[in-house]
Formats: sequence, C-alpha cells, structure tokens
Amino acid sequence: MSLRFCILGSGSAGNCALLQTEGARVLVDAGFSARRLGELLATVGESLGRIDAVFLTHEHGDHAAGVSGLKKFPHIQIFANAATQRAVQAGLDHRPVWQIFETGARFTFRDLDVRSFTVPHDAQEPVGFTFATGHEGDLLAPRRSVAWLTDLGHAPRHIHEHIRDCEAVVVESNHCSKMLEADPKRPWSLKQRIAGRHGHLSNDGARELLEAVASPRWRHIFLTHLSRDCNSLAAVERAIAGLRGRLACEFSIVAPGTSTPVFELA
Repeated sequence: MSLRFCILGSGSAGNCALLQTEGARVLVDAGFSARRLGELLATVGESLGRIDAVFLTHEHGDHAAGVSGLKKFPHIQIFANAATQRAVQAGLDHRPVWQIFETGARFTFRDLDVRSFTVPHDAQEPVGFTFATGHEGDLLAPRRSVAWLTDLGHAPRHIHEHIRDCEAVVVESNHCSKMLEADPKRPWSLKQRIAGRHGHLSNDGARELLEAVASPRWRHIFLTHLSRDCNSLAAVERAIAGLRGRLACEFSIVAPGTSTPVFELA
C-alpha cells in the first residue's frame, strides 16, 4: 500500500498539498481560489471533482481561502477543529460538509489514519497533522506516514514525538532571521510577530527541530512556506548543510510559487 503526495503550492501566497492513498484523495489546506486549485491539480492529472476531503490546519487565508469556492463541489468534506470551523464559516455564504475533530484526537477517513496536534501560531486553534495508511509489520500493506507541520513559532516537545516515526516530514522554514531583521518592507511590529513564539519557524528553528529529533525512520524532509522577501533557497541550504551528512534522508527545499513532483512512499 502506498501513500503519494505532492505540494501544489507553498508560501504566503497560498498553501495546498495533494495526498493520495488507494482509497482517498485529499487536500491538506486550500489556500488558493477554487479555480487555481483546479489548475494546480490538473498539472498532476487530478481535479477537484476527484477530491474527497480537505484537512485544514487553521483559518488564515493562505491556508483556507479556497473553501469558499468549493461550494461548487458539495461532495468535498472539510475537516477542521471547532475553532477553525467557526472562523472559516464566518466568511462563507454557504455551509460546507464540515467534519469536526477534537484537536489531539486520532481518527480515520477511509484508509487514512489521521492525528492532529497543537502548534503554536497566532490563529484560533492551529494544528499539525500526521497521515498514515497501511499496517506495521504487514508485508503486503506496510504502514506509510507523513507529518505536516507548517505555521508555528517554535516546536514544543510534543511536536518532536509526533514527527519522530513518520517517513516523510513537511516542515516550514519560513525566514532567515537576518533577512527578516533587515527587510525594509515590514514594520517592526510585524517582524516581531513573525519571529515570535507564535509566528513562523525560521531556518535555524527548522534545523534545530530536525537536529533534536534526528529520526532514523525519516526518508525525506520537505522544507516549505519560504518567505519571498525574507528567505532564499541559498539561505535555507546554508542552514541545513550540516544535516545532510548527519541524517540519512533526502531533502527538498520548496521555493515559493512552485510545486513538487509527486512523491511516493511505497
């Protein structure tokens, strides 16, 4: 049994990823218009008509703006905790098929085993996810898993435990602290919010998290949600350079406005 996914878009302009198993096709966040989501899905041979559900990490527009346009696809179920559901629903003129989960709960959707966990970010009740399919020790349908971790100012200990046993980890590496400090476009108050403990993870913060966990189970790390103005591929690469030899896994740095090839855990 395999788990396939690709990041369709990542960054302040919008975030969304496609995750597919034998029994489900779901989106993780929907931070683009429905039209744009359809275009992005078409590049990997999919469409909104084939999507079963959306899992929302939180209500900010770059993660949830597309929900309003999904009223044309009433079969799509929207998974969120109650606080995120209330915040998103307040801006809608229709009522989607909400599936409300309690943060921290483990539940299933078709052949997906889903766990949510709290993350420190300035939203109502933001979460990270782990998604898994298959079974431990089953040679015909081995367990495959991915952790989704974006929009967090720091990484408390419980986050370490949630990502430790996943084979793929998607984690934000939002900004270079020096570039953020020197940025002439952002007021000081915004810089403080971004760099704060409920803001966004810096390149150094992402590296420190990965160093602290350093799981031998990891096969691929995806560094995402890069700032266009306050980060660069080179800055991320410098931050993680020491990890490449220490961790026996591959790394992908996802530039803003780009997508990744389909990655398969088989």
